[in-house]
Amino acid sequence: MSDDKIKGPASYFPSIEKKYGRPISEWKGLVRAAMPAKHMELVTLLKEQHGMGHGHANAIVAHTLAEAGS
Repeated sequence: MSDDKIKGPASYFPSIEKKYGRPISEWKGLVRAAMPAKHMELVTLLKEQHGMGHGHANAIVAHTLAEAGS
């Protein structure tokens, strides 16, 4: 068994790219462009403006905020 399996929010990234047809870098760019904002405000933006499911939106926001040190 390999320990290289991706865990946490990034584990959603392949399915997000496949389902919504855009690379993760674009989704993260949308989140960064909407900052500063609260976590759930950013999740709501992805859900309402882009039709993303809650889990996928939450994964992108969590990963983007973690990179930003928020």
